[in-house]
Amino acid sequence: MTDEDDDPTGPPPDAASLHEAAVAYLARYGATRATLARALNRRVDRWLRGATGPGAAAQAAAAKRAVPEVVARLADAGAVNDAAFAHSRARKLARTGHSHRASAAHLAARGVPPDLVRTALPPDETRELAAAVTYLRRRRLGPFRAAEAPPEGRLKDLGSLARAGFSGDLARRAMALTRDEAEALLLASRRDA
Repeated sequence: MTDEDDDPTGPPPDAASLHEAAVAYLARYGATRATLARALNRRVDRWLRGATGPGAAAQAAAAKRAVPEVVARLADAGAVNDAAFAHSRARKLARTGHSHRASAAHLAARGVPPDLVRTALPPDETRELAAAVTYLRRRRLGPFRAAEAPPEGRLKDLGSLARAGFSGDLARRAMALTRDEAEALLLASRRDA
């Protein structure tokens, strides 16, 4: 979708122009069926805000009715795959130190159905511990602090892990690791990924 494609005074969107816009969107972003439908509906809404004329509302309604057909056609062609999106994004979130809870919330916000969220994020204690250690490393907390933390610093680190969605038990386990143990765990998790 280029700037000229977003011209609200242009012709009303139809199935063909929405299909072109969807293909352009998918070329730039990974998407689920739900996020693609939201993007196309926003496009129609943008056009309607700038449109003038007596039939603009009816044309926008017709375009919105075409959105599910466009999304379904692209899904049938394999251009939109919720399961592939969920698995790919779940791996990325784990690598960057997101908890299971935060990852599940992220996928749900992107429109991934709950059954696919459960499939993409199976409960895995080792993965969750590695994600917590990755989080600590990115934030330079716990075993990755430059100097020994005072007791109140340790509590702040535990609070930071809790706010990131990690359980108290898991946060304490991650904080109890030495720097060498934490580095070894990160290396092992990268090899397994």
